[in-house]
Amino acid sequence: MSELIKVKEELKRYSIARIPFIAFETIERTRALDTLKEVADELNLCFYVHSMSKGIYDIKTGNVITDERSVYGAVDFFSEQIKHKQYMTLILTEVPDISSDNSDAKQLYDLAMLANESGGVVIVLTNNPVWNQLQRLGMTVRLDYPNEDEMYSIISDYINDYRSSISVEWDNNDLREAASSLTGITQIEAENVIASLIAKKNITKADLEEIKQTKDRLFSNISGLEKISVDNSAVTVGGLEGLQKWLDEKKTLLTPEKRDEMKKRGLHPPRGILLVGVPGCGKSLSAKAISASWKLPLYRLDFATVQGSYVGQSEQQLKDALTMAENVSPCILWIDEIEKGLAGSSGDSGVSTRMVGQFLFWLQECKKQVFVVATANDVSMLPSELLRRGRFDELFFVDLPTADERRTIISMYMKKYLKLQFAGDFSDKIVEATNGFTGADLESAVRDIAYRKLANDSFEYTEQTIMEAFENVVPLSKVSPERIESIRNWGRERAVPASGRPIGAQAVSSSNSPKTRKVLI
Repeated sequence: MSELIKVKEELKRYSIARIPFIAFETIERTRALDTLKEVADELNLCFYVHSMSKGIYDIKTGNVITDERSVYGAVDFFSEQIKHKQYMTLILTEVPDISSDNSDAKQLYDLAMLANESGGVVIVLTNNPVWNQLQRLGMTVRLDYPNEDEMYSIISDYINDYRSSISVEWDNNDLREAASSLTGITQIEAENVIASLIAKKNITKADLEEIKQTKDRLFSNISGLEKISVDNSAVTVGGLEGLQKWLDEKKTLLTPEKRDEMKKRGLHPPRGILLVGVPGCGKSLSAKAISASWKLPLYRLDFATVQGSYVGQSEQQLKDALTMAENVSPCILWIDEIEKGLAGSSGDSGVSTRMVGQFLFWLQECKKQVFVVATANDVSMLPSELLRRGRFDELFFVDLPTADERRTIISMYMKKYLKLQFAGDFSDKIVEATNGFTGADLESAVRDIAYRKLANDSFEYTEQTIMEAFENVVPLSKVSPERIESIRNWGRERAVPASGRPIGAQAVSSSNSPKTRKVLI
């Protein structure tokens, strides 16, 4: 049973029971009124709707009863009618603030009491809190955004009306993919997206990629979430074969068939990974690489932004940001240096502790396709609750690159920045000389060579100039060897090596390239 059907059944039961006050929580007025019209038709009851544009009208026929546009006038009109007629139902589409015991809330309270005496019902469409004393007179019904199954029906019905007049390449799997991408927005927003495709008079497979990016435009200003632009053609991470293999396996679960199978088995979508380890070794870059590989939008959650100065503000803003992440799903949620946002500090009155609990509860209970990629450098600051098995799908340790990984990284940046191949005897010397370098150190050295070439046309790539570029870099492993060893010791006991090799394995492997004195070709 879909969520919409459950809401409809609740409304039917409450209408039959003549519950005097119903708070219908929703921001989708049209969808809510359509549901209430179905209830009125099936129960053969008279439902009257008040709106500021039409006044009071019959929900089944659309006939206007009175053109009273004011909410207060509608309440007065219904108060008089309800004294003489039984089983009347009034739906208020726009109400003033009724969150406290103000005059407006008290007026509705009196109307609900009158309705209770004559078998009437007052239904309020709202997305705001309701005064507790008024709420206790009745029930609450919540209409969430269309779920994936409902969105599938919305898209299918909309497109089917045009299949005879336009070209539609989408099959059933494509419709499921589009429904998954648009889950988290309103029905009218989804219809607008599909209508824009229909206007082209040609719906192609390529349009699915546009669908996945649509929410970026619908949710452009999100407090606490920053949309990160990713160049799919430029994001590559060298090495980390163990992590890449794990991610490739999880990527297969994104297909509609696999998602349906997970639902049948009661399995949540993959929650995410926690990447810890040596700074500058590709943890943050991995988040962008996952976004590019999985073709999902990337959002960065900044805990500094959600921190507030008032009591409860930080927790509320974190809740809003996480809720918004669900609304923009499917997506990748990147939390960089998570230890800085969730680590406790003296004098914060327990705010950090509460935020940790709030985040972990969301991480465990979230049923939407939000894949979290959290990174951490200072493992000593990580809350112990974050490391418990089951919080993240896996905890990976990103170590200093091994010899093979250094060769891959240097080759990648040589090709990218210098348009040159990395091979030969001298390449082995560079790989050996860069033992202890991070990925960032290697990129810095190659980038420096590119800068020198661009600044000086007479600059030549020689063994000496290239080796000097790497020798000028002082790697972190030499600056803070104790810190690196401490991080490694932590990783050996608690994490899976992202490289697929034991942590600390730094053996140099020889190149299989032809032996030649030319470093680069």
